[in-house]
Amino acid sequence: MKALLLKNHGYTKDKPDSVVLSDMTPFVEMGDLPEPEPEEGEVKVEVTLASVNPSDEMFIQGLYGQPRVQGNAAGFEGVGKVVASGGGQYADGLMGQRVAVVAKPGKPGTWGKFTIADAMTCIPLIEGVRDEDGAAMVVNPLTALAMFDIVRETGEKAFILSAGASQLCKLMMNVARDEGFRPIALVRRDEQIDMLKEHGAAHVLNVTSDTFAEDFAKVSRAEKPRIFLDAVADQTSAVIHDAMPNRSRWIIYGKLSDELPTILQPGAMIFQSKIIEGFWLTRWMQDADMGTKMKTIQQAQQRFASGEWKTDVTAIVPLEDAIARLPEELAKPNGKVFIKP
Repeated sequence: MKALLLKNHGYTKDKPDSVVLSDMTPFVEMGDLPEPEPEEGEVKVEVTLASVNPSDEMFIQGLYGQPRVQGNAAGFEGVGKVVASGGGQYADGLMGQRVAVVAKPGKPGTWGKFTIADAMTCIPLIEGVRDEDGAAMVVNPLTALAMFDIVRETGEKAFILSAGASQLCKLMMNVARDEGFRPIALVRRDEQIDMLKEHGAAHVLNVTSDTFAEDFAKVSRAEKPRIFLDAVADQTSAVIHDAMPNRSRWIIYGKLSDELPTILQPGAMIFQSKIIEGFWLTRWMQDADMGTKMKTIQQAQQRFASGEWKTDVTAIVPLEDAIARLPEELAKPNGKVFIKP
């Protein structure tokens, strides 16, 4: 089968000049793999669409928390039809179903015609969920809902989101708006401001504005946000956390910036009870009880099926064109990029 194969093994030894994926050729190549066959408890999925997430970009560069396997197909997430079962009651029951799929580590990923997944991690999709939504059902929606649970638990209505125009943040802001919360979205383009207010943002601030520090200080005094959900993790992030109230939590779930932040006031962790922590969906999936996971998955599907959520699509790129086209498509703001095997 045709697939985009990893050219390197393990993690990168050298820090790149930039994490922005401007060229695919050092990291993946088009190649052929034997069709994979599932083992007990696994299923084989014929991939219809595969997502390209920031985590994929970091992974193929050797910068993610999971080692690469040279010669294996890349791609974490997608949608497709279960065409074979390796045995087991649940795996057998998925035969013929359309599922959201996360590739099993060490097995061929979703950037190819077929992928292998643990049957228990597959999500049978309900009617009304588009392939574009199913292919992006796991990483962004479940992260958005799981992190919003953290916001709920604090009892504070206001919270901060960096990379505010991302698909994940737009999903979260829709939920926040419906439940009466007040997201403060951070962006880098003025043209994103009105769009995000329509998605439910109470405030949208441009971090590149000359008045950003003043604007943020004013909003922070009024709203007193204590949760900062951050996908950028640069020096601006450190400045924001420094300006937040006592007991504030800086929760890092991505690293879109090349810049390494410097903590301005380490004493704030002691005397103001401020916290810096991380969120990784893989860890949440391991730690959350089955009832919580099932409820979260059901909520995500229902929102997509009802039209409350919709995946904004930048491009659907044929597999054979992916190496040439992906960097340009990924550089465009506001939408998701998919690969069609």
